[in-house]
Amino acid sequence: MLFKQPRAVFAVAFACVVSFMGIGLVDPILPALSSQLHATPSQVSLLFTSYLLVTAVAMLFTGWVASRIGAKRTLIAGLVLIVIFSALAGSTDTINGIVGFRAGWGLGNALFIATSLAVIVASATGGFAGAIVLYEAALGLGIAAGPLVGGLLGHISWRGPFFGVAVLMAIALLATITLVEDIPKPAKKTSLLDPIKALRHRSLLTMSLTAVLYNWGFFTMLGYAPYPMELDAIHLGFVFFAWGLLLAFFSITGAPWLQRRFGTAPSLYGALSAFALISLLIGIFTDNRWAVIVCVIASGVVAGINNTLTTQAVMLVAPVERPVASAAYGFVRFIGGGLAPYAAGKMVDHWNIHVPFVVGAVAVLGGVGILATGHRMLAAADASMAAGHSDDVSDEKASVAGEVADEFGGAPDAIDHEREVENARLR
Repeated sequence: MLFKQPRAVFAVAFACVVSFMGIGLVDPILPALSSQLHATPSQVSLLFTSYLLVTAVAMLFTGWVASRIGAKRTLIAGLVLIVIFSALAGSTDTINGIVGFRAGWGLGNALFIATSLAVIVASATGGFAGAIVLYEAALGLGIAAGPLVGGLLGHISWRGPFFGVAVLMAIALLATITLVEDIPKPAKKTSLLDPIKALRHRSLLTMSLTAVLYNWGFFTMLGYAPYPMELDAIHLGFVFFAWGLLLAFFSITGAPWLQRRFGTAPSLYGALSAFALISLLIGIFTDNRWAVIVCVIASGVVAGINNTLTTQAVMLVAPVERPVASAAYGFVRFIGGGLAPYAAGKMVDHWNIHVPFVVGAVAVLGGVGILATGHRMLAAADASMAAGHSDDVSDEKASVAGEVADEFGGAPDAIDHEREVENARLR
């Protein structure tokens, strides 16, 4: 039943693959952009900053938009923006132009990801679990393929990855318009202020601040590790392809196993500390190309675990509705991811390239300290989840799968939106 799906499901799943490719697509071309456009690494880092900061702000209103114009129209709006701004990024001749167009790309990606899972769930056969598996497959393929595609196209020209995304997303847009049916709007409209108000709750704020500091280290590595490797675009693509494979695999398999075996808090302490150690090793051995390569690839293991467990922890402890918690958490954590590459660039300009990685390691360890203040609430949430799902393993797997999907852009909002639509149909 998994692959016996309507064409609409595969149309959106294909678009999901391309969208997730954007996470690591630009990594292999960062050095090329710096040299060919005569830009400093700190200027190039703004590609991450503009993209992620706009995504952060957009997280606050994607649910508001979708609840008013419907999931399909929100999906199409996101795809249109991605096509336009990725093509413009490939056509410009200045780093400032690319940075600006990446911001528009981030807005489109936020709108698309926030509703793509809802559309897949609504259109798929085989129920909610089968739709999650399809979404996870698209997620993993996109994360792993992004750097490889970026490296192959970037080997031809730095413009290649941008135009490649524009073409692939244009195909996905046409397929979505023609194959995907309209989905009823939810009965309840989302408020713009709900996510901001939710951050007044200590449990949600604790997890969000932990994620900010983790993302500081994560995006410092993603934005600056390509430079000391001194590899061409295609070889950088293969390095980050290996990294993406490990990240996707351990997001889906390693994180749930650790959570069941040791609990959320101990697993996060270990995974975050391991990531901080890897960042520190990159900072110490920045002049050793092979040490940096090995550390970056190995970081995919703990990054995958951290990405899933931090997001799952938010959903376990948040005292507000799941879509609201997702929006609030996404807003805060993406701000950290957006500011980190820019700050790292300033550190490189003022000191040297070792400093950002060391600072990133310290930031992640700071996240461990903040997380420790919420140890009791995480332990209580684990106990509650175990009691609630001890007789229903499939529910637990579906819950974890939803959090895996959310790490890349608001899936709980999409899932709950679809459940509300289904309830409206039944009424």
